[in-house]
Amino acid sequence: MSSMARSMVTLVIMAAAARVANAYYSQKQQPSFQTSDWHDGSATFYGDSSGLGADFGGACGYCANDIVSLYSTNTAALSTPLFADGNGCGQCYELRCVKSPWCNPGSPSVVVTGTNLCPPNWYLPSDNGGWCNPPRQHFDMAPPSFLKLAQRVAGIIPVQFRRVPCQRSGGVRFCVQGNSYWLLVYVMNVAGSGDVSDLAVKRYGESEDSYVPASHNWGITYQVFAALGNAKGLVVKMSSYSDPQQTIVVEDAIPAYWTTGLCYQGSNNFY
Repeated sequence: MSSMARSMVTLVIMAAAARVANAYYSQKQQPSFQTSDWHDGSATFYGDSSGLGADFGGACGYCANDIVSLYSTNTAALSTPLFADGNGCGQCYELRCVKSPWCNPGSPSVVVTGTNLCPPNWYLPSDNGGWCNPPRQHFDMAPPSFLKLAQRVAGIIPVQFRRVPCQRSGGVRFCVQGNSYWLLVYVMNVAGSGDVSDLAVKRYGESEDSYVPASHNWGITYQVFAALGNAKGLVVKMSSYSDPQQTIVVEDAIPAYWTTGLCYQGSNNFY
């Protein structure tokens, strides 16, 4: 390789490193999501005893593979106030059993991710079967997580819960659906507050004013009405839903020649 070629390669590497460093330091200057105070609520369990499968992510948009690969059995369906029209998808909660003879010794706690909706049952009273009726703050948990808190025979237990920062491995994951004129992006593995409020997409290498805003479709999905093509990779700018709001840019969110039906993982997150 000639000295000129080596110099060009070095400049490219330095430019990429500078972009990563600028994004990192810009992000570090933003206030991070903090653990909340404890609140009173209740918990039950549902679904297959394994705690795995699509049943544990339907209302948010997680498929069975997402549950297994990202959240395992540490999930819960949230009552309407906590689900918050899908904005609660991905948020993390620490729960502990209280004031029940069925609590496990020492009242251990467990951290779960909200991945589903526990719908209200208006045919039953809120204190006798309608556990997810508003305004109750209720968690319908994957069985393995519930059993870390209490014995199965309990059925329903009083709990204390608090929001905690989500600890994730690696960057944000983007799963892509749609066509040439409409892009549907499933956003998951979000750290920090775990949630997303605003999202915009642009082609890699284009100017800042090229971002196309996405609208919230449902759960963890965001849609972009634009003919983006796949010849270039896609850069995603996203902001958290919870206060204090943070914004990150995932430069390598979706690579060039991306294909619908596949998932891609960037290198940035709300750390």
